[in-house]
Amino acid sequence: MVAVVVSLVALGAGAGTAWALGAGLLSPRTPAAASSTPASEPTPVATTVAPAATAEPSDLAPSTTPTATGFDLTRYSTADPASLWVVVNKQHPIVPLHYVPTDLVWVAGVQVRSVEAPDLQAMIAAAKADGVRLSASTAYRSYNFQLSIHADLVSRTGSANADRYSARAGFSEHQTGLALDLRSATASACNLAACFARTVEAQWVAEHAWEYGFVVRYTADNTASTGYAAEPWHLRYVGRDLAGWIHTSGVGSLEEALGVSGGPDYPA
Repeated sequence: MVAVVVSLVALGAGAGTAWALGAGLLSPRTPAAASSTPASEPTPVATTVAPAATAEPSDLAPSTTPTATGFDLTRYSTADPASLWVVVNKQHPIVPLHYVPTDLVWVAGVQVRSVEAPDLQAMIAAAKADGVRLSASTAYRSYNFQLSIHADLVSRTGSANADRYSARAGFSEHQTGLALDLRSATASACNLAACFARTVEAQWVAEHAWEYGFVVRYTADNTASTGYAAEPWHLRYVGRDLAGWIHTSGVGSLEEALGVSGGPDYPA
C-alpha cells in the first residue's frame, strides 16, 4: 500500500483554494479568508494528551461488534448533546445552542471528547501499521467559531447558498466534539473535494473506520436524510457498538438508524 502520514493538523486548503467549514459541508472561499481563525478559538498543540476520565458509561464504546438481531437502538438519547448518539442536523439543533462538552481533550492537535480519544488513537495507530497516514483539519468547533464561519460565507455568497454548504451555528455536530474532518497527506489537491474519496486515506477509513467506532457521516446515498452532499472526509464517532451495527446492517445514516428526522431544510 502507498505510504501516507498519520497526524492531525490545523485547517488548510487544497490546490490553492480554501474552504468554509460547516456541520459537514464546505464551500470555496478565498485563501485570505481561510487563514483567519476567531481569536476565541484555542490554538492546537502538537502533543497528544492522555484522555481524561469520562463521565460517560463505560459501555459506550464496547470492544465487541454487535449483530443486528436484538440491538437496542434506544439505549442513548439522540437529543442530549452529551450523548454519544446525539443526532445534530438541520432539523435538530444542539440544545442549549452554546453547549460546550465538559470532557474535551487534545489528541494530536485537535480537540475531541475523552470518550472518543482512545478509539481515535487506536485508529491512527492501525492506519499507520497499514502504511496509511491520516491527516485532519478540525474536530471540536465552538458555537462562536461556527457562527463566524457561517457569517463569512453569508457575506460573500448570500444566505441561501451559505445554508446549502455551511451549517448555522448550533446546527453543526462538530460542536459536540464527536466529529472529525480528515485531510489527505498524499493528494492535497483533493482536500475537502469530491476526489478525496479516491485517496488512500478515504479508502482506508471507508473500510476500517467502523472498527474503531466511526462512521462516514455524509455519503452520496444518504444526502436526502442528512441534508448534505457526500463528504468522505467527515467522520462521526458513535462508539464501536453502533458503528458495528450500522456496518453489519447496511443502514445508510444516523438519521435512519436512530429514527430521527432530517433533510435539507431548516425549520421555518
